Amino acid sequence: MSAQETPQIAFDDFLKVDIRIGTIVEAEDYPEARKPAYKLKIDFGPDIGVKKSSAQITHHYTRQELVGRQVAAVVNFPPRQIGKFMSEVLTLGFPDGNDQVVLVGVDRPVPNGGRLF
Repeated sequence: MSAQETPQIAFDDFLKVDIRIGTIVEAEDYPEARKPAYKLKIDFGPDIGVKKSSAQITHHYTRQELVGRQVAAVVNFPPRQIGKFMSEVLTLGFPDGNDQVVLVGVDRPVPNGGRLF
């Protein structure tokens, strides 16, 4: 869907989507996934805690370089079963020129749990 086809929403609709910053504290291979993916644990600070996410980001990122990286995620979707894994947040990214995921993050460290505005 192109930007011209996307319906406009009210600002209050945007506020319903809770996008927070967190730090990846653990990244594991997820060999059971249909497409190559990692199982992530992301620390969103004391109010939200550590949440799990499945992410198809193996093309651009190794497990080792993910740990310690800050990423943006939607934290108020209901948990979603991804194979045998329960994903609690949606880690956000954009497609590169080959439809591989490039993570959304920040260019300076910020406190975990900060909300996008």
